[in-house]
Amino acid sequence: MYDFLEIFLIASGSAIVLNVIFKKFEIPTIIGYIITGIVISYLYNFNGSEEISHIAEFGIVFLMFTIGLEFSFKHLLAMNREVFLNGSVQMALCGVVCFALVVGFLNLGEKVGLIVGFALALSSTAVVLKILNDNGDIKEQYGRKALGILLFQDIAVIPLLLLVDIFSSKNQDLTQLILTTIISVLILLSLLYLIGKYLIDRVFRFVIRASSQEIFILTLLFIVIGASFMAHYFGFSYSLGAFIAGAIIAETQYKHKIEADLIPFRDLLLGLFFITVGMQINFKIVFENWDKIFILALVVCLLKLAIIFSFLCLNTKKRIAFKTAFSIAQVGEFALAIFSLLQANAMLDAKTAQILIVVSVITMILTPFILNNIRKITNVVEDMTQNANLTPGAQNAPLKNHIVIFGYGRLGQEVAQKIKNTGVPYLILENDLNLVELGLSRRENIYFANAAQEETLKIANIEECAVAIITINNEARLEMLTQVLEGYPKPIDTVIQVNGTIEKLFFSSVDEHIHIVRSERVIARNLVSEALECKIRKNV
Repeated sequence: MYDFLEIFLIASGSAIVLNVIFKKFEIPTIIGYIITGIVISYLYNFNGSEEISHIAEFGIVFLMFTIGLEFSFKHLLAMNREVFLNGSVQMALCGVVCFALVVGFLNLGEKVGLIVGFALALSSTAVVLKILNDNGDIKEQYGRKALGILLFQDIAVIPLLLLVDIFSSKNQDLTQLILTTIISVLILLSLLYLIGKYLIDRVFRFVIRASSQEIFILTLLFIVIGASFMAHYFGFSYSLGAFIAGAIIAETQYKHKIEADLIPFRDLLLGLFFITVGMQINFKIVFENWDKIFILALVVCLLKLAIIFSFLCLNTKKRIAFKTAFSIAQVGEFALAIFSLLQANAMLDAKTAQILIVVSVITMILTPFILNNIRKITNVVEDMTQNANLTPGAQNAPLKNHIVIFGYGRLGQEVAQKIKNTGVPYLILENDLNLVELGLSRRENIYFANAAQEETLKIANIEECAVAIITINNEARLEMLTQVLEGYPKPIDTVIQVNGTIEKLFFSSVDEHIHIVRSERVIARNLVSEALECKIRKNV
């Protein structure tokens, strides 16, 4: 008999320490929870215990509920091309290829291989979207395409869960089984729809009048568990019922309150799921099959990378396609949920389940490091595939006594426009192909290049320029670029736009050739100028 209070203290303490440390290295908390589960499994020899299987399924239920809560039909319709076209192509191609891979490599049967293959085609919504939101890349083109494919994958989980239910059924008559399943689905959806439309709002109104937060949370849990039980009663998994419950609650007027109240509770339950994943990892099986795990993880990621890149290149720029493919080449948390369900239904043996779970975990651990360095990786690949740093069509004649602008973002565009009005020759260096193409469409003298490379600066004839203007706001790139410019024997006058924080970090002691433009002072001057003009007009 286990001392669960002792286990809880060790698990919570380990999760706190690991996640605080990992947070400094921008490693997602998911990894900390998985390692916590590994520690608990090692200390208490939990592998294969029936209690853990039940806890794991409980975690899966709330994982599916949180996704259902974030489900939005309006969001899907607004991104129909990214979601339905790109998502369906990605799932179909990656699913079929991974199906063939696992049938041949792991000797799985066709039914189980089909589910496992399409599960491997899924990517990590939890990890990818968190990082893209944190670094702001969710607003970029590749972030939008990655989001669309991930949304479709979330929807694709539903038929995969249904396949698990169908294939694990003891009924041998497939036609009758499919007919029974369809009828059960219709009954379940009808009941949940009617409850959601006519009862949920009234129940929440009744509970909110009590002005008790704990009663509100308890009601929410009752609805989730009740929907899960109803789904199980009709022969489906608890997870499917939880997803539908989340989708129903998402359509109510209390959605935002529920989200706000549920965030800490939701994250803890999500952590519980990943702890149980770590608790199910058997290192004996892992060490015995490390070669299979390594090969399968590498092959699955490379196949997904190649497939996603190839079909996106048909209607997207190569740089965007490459970033998108690298973002979602991993195996996701839904695959872990499906592998756990397959093992619970005796459709996967312990050895195969361990191999697949560890493959998924490894790819998820690598994902944060890839996403945080996606631009560097893209630049390296482009340098390998291109013989020149400049875009075709850029002028080759070297300029003299000109202005070099680093960056063509919003600030860079404003600077270029004002310099163009003066008639002074100028040149722009930018490493984002989308911005380069925007500049070319405006007939700008713009180069596609890594500005920190010495060869690029030679082509820009940086030593003969009158002044360099840096409009980049990335701290690391800004520091690196200024160091490169300071390294030239001939001093280069450089104008830099900074805020107070960046100035304190990098420009506390600068020489006479570096001119600092403080954004706060410029904004303050413009605000006062506008205010005085308003005052003058009012007095007149």
